[in-house]
Amino acid sequence: MGNYRKLWWTLIGVLGVTFCLLGWFGREVYREAPPIPAQVVSADGAVLFTEKDILDGQTAWQSVGGMQLGSIWGHGAYQAPDWSADWLHRELTTWLDLAAQDEFGQAYAEISEEQQAVLRHRLKNEYRQNQVRDGVLVLSARRQMAVQQTAAYYDNLFGSDPAMQQTRKNFAMKEDTLPDAGRREQMTRFFFWTSWVAATERPGQDATYTNNWPHEPLIDNQPTGENLMWSVISVILLVAGIGFLVWAWAFLRKQDEEEPVAPARDPLTTIPLTPSQRALGKYLFLVVALFGFQVFLGGATAHYTVEGQDFYGFPLSRWFPYTLLRTWHLQSALFWIATGFLAAGLFLAPIINGGKDPKLQKVGVDVLFWALVVVVVGSFVGNYLAIAQIMPAEWSFMLGHQGYEYVDLGRLWQIGKFAGIAFWLVLMLRGMVPALRTPGGDKNLLALLTASVIAIGLFYGAGFAYGERTHLSVMEYWRWWVVHLWVEGFFEVFATAALAFIFASMGLVSKRLATAASLASASLFMLGGVPGTFHHLYFSGTTTPVMAVGATFSALEVVPLIVLGHEAWEHWRLQHRAEWMQRVKWPLMCFVAVAFWNMLGAGVFGFMINPPIALYYIQGLNTTATHAHAALFGVYGFLALGFTLLVLRYVRPNLCFSEGLMKTAFWGLNIGLALMIFTSLLPIGLIQFHASVNEGLWYARSEGFMQQDILVTLRWVRTFGDVVFIVGAIAMFWQVTKGVFGFDGSTAVKR
Repeated sequence: MGNYRKLWWTLIGVLGVTFCLLGWFGREVYREAPPIPAQVVSADGAVLFTEKDILDGQTAWQSVGGMQLGSIWGHGAYQAPDWSADWLHRELTTWLDLAAQDEFGQAYAEISEEQQAVLRHRLKNEYRQNQVRDGVLVLSARRQMAVQQTAAYYDNLFGSDPAMQQTRKNFAMKEDTLPDAGRREQMTRFFFWTSWVAATERPGQDATYTNNWPHEPLIDNQPTGENLMWSVISVILLVAGIGFLVWAWAFLRKQDEEEPVAPARDPLTTIPLTPSQRALGKYLFLVVALFGFQVFLGGATAHYTVEGQDFYGFPLSRWFPYTLLRTWHLQSALFWIATGFLAAGLFLAPIINGGKDPKLQKVGVDVLFWALVVVVVGSFVGNYLAIAQIMPAEWSFMLGHQGYEYVDLGRLWQIGKFAGIAFWLVLMLRGMVPALRTPGGDKNLLALLTASVIAIGLFYGAGFAYGERTHLSVMEYWRWWVVHLWVEGFFEVFATAALAFIFASMGLVSKRLATAASLASASLFMLGGVPGTFHHLYFSGTTTPVMAVGATFSALEVVPLIVLGHEAWEHWRLQHRAEWMQRVKWPLMCFVAVAFWNMLGAGVFGFMINPPIALYYIQGLNTTATHAHAALFGVYGFLALGFTLLVLRYVRPNLCFSEGLMKTAFWGLNIGLALMIFTSLLPIGLIQFHASVNEGLWYARSEGFMQQDILVTLRWVRTFGDVVFIVGAIAMFWQVTKGVFGFDGSTAVKR
């Protein structure tokens, strides 16, 4: 550890404490998960359906795209309703109409306010106290009828009832979404259970299993006192965290050391290219090919939100429905971003190993590439067959579609992806371990980089902790280990350490400063990032302690992101340190963009939805999409593109980036993303936010609300940002393709 002992022990201590918190309260998720009744029975004791029926319904929902078609408990897509909130409101209003007819002989809307108040009081008591006892859930005769009528609506919606065609179009659902009537019936039972969880109080408490989410005035689903308290605490911690960071920066850091004199020649160009590095050209092409594919899919998916089933009049949904394109859009993003990171690591491995390849390294690089291609193609084909309902139901989870956002690929392809990442870890360690064993020299930065590589290689495996029929609350816990912890945590540390290693190797920053900054940054990222995973689980059937931990630490996640302007400046000024740095100007510009979008997308927009009181009203609205687009592409997308351009610059020594293409690419992507967010996603989200506060989440996601002229217009307006973004993506694709294949007249990369 040497001179960095305090920093290392700080990082180790942070990881130890935060993972203990994540594990301890993860145990709470298992223990306090909402019960799935063994039997749901009528008032006279007749069995209506069982736990097996509910879980069969869960698998039916997964097979049609799951979270890519509407959402459950606020997690998923945004065009169709949140099925939990929508079912709950429909069942409640049906119960009220049945009660009004039974007792007053009129529809609920026609009786007096006093009579309505009496019925709402009875409604609240029946729904909030309807608990499972000894594994049995009893439904009153009236509620049983309300459930049956609500189920009939969903049966027609997910089938081919002509009367529901316009509604399916407005929800961007394909016709006959789930053709099997028996499976539709099972799916309605799953929807019922998710809404029951949201309406029924935990035994001994005055809040529902979902902490009173969603906002539903009919049964007094309102924010809890704990929600408000921990929201205020999270804001206080954010302000305090920023204050302490500024004080630490001012008083605790040592006097800046003098910057090293930049070498006359780029040191990385003095190391001969190895066969495995030359073989990386195909990885770089795969990055931009999948990026271009994802961008066009995104444009088509966004257009579905205005035409529903058509693409400018063409009935595209017959073959490629919204659910499928949105699945491919997200999966291709994860594939190309991960490939960009993998390529950066494989480029560094021989440099770390003294400028030479370990034995058979090129063979390993080639095998890994084709394995990635197989996983990408196989998972996409599986997604198609599952959503088209061609694949047998029992194969869907394994080969087709898991139904869970960001981990949609079938389990077999997920295993293949993990195997590929683990193989990448082996290829990386073959170059890193010998370097760590070499006596002499400062190995601390290399040790941190190695640790981040190991974490990336192993933590994707958290996605195997749940299965097809795992309880939804437990699944969410592990899913966010992948989506939040693996991506937002360890990839962030890898990127920080990798960039520090590269710049130190170039002689632009001192290794001591790079190492100290990387260790400190890793501690800050992990302090908020690890237990901050719980901020995704406030309303997923978890208890107040989970909310408290998530709110507290997710506020700390934002602290280091707010001051990233300094990092952006440091990256910007590197290009002026030496004349030869102009050749890596555009990768550096991508890293500047990363710092900006990290501050805005992950920091500002992230905190916008992080406090429990904010997320209570806006979970599942376009405010979430605002954060997702700005953070996923703005941060990790630009990182992957920056790595791609940087690797291309070195594996293609004679390449000169086209200023025209790169300006178009860089500014097109940044301006297009900003237009997408500020002219469409964010305004829609804020309008929905207002509706959610005043009426309830069901209304903010309802057909009538989403088809208002103003919201339809705002969805059309997004086209302008999409077009600008697509132009930037095409320019980026063409620049990298020219470089890889030598279309500029020079020698192509040996692949």
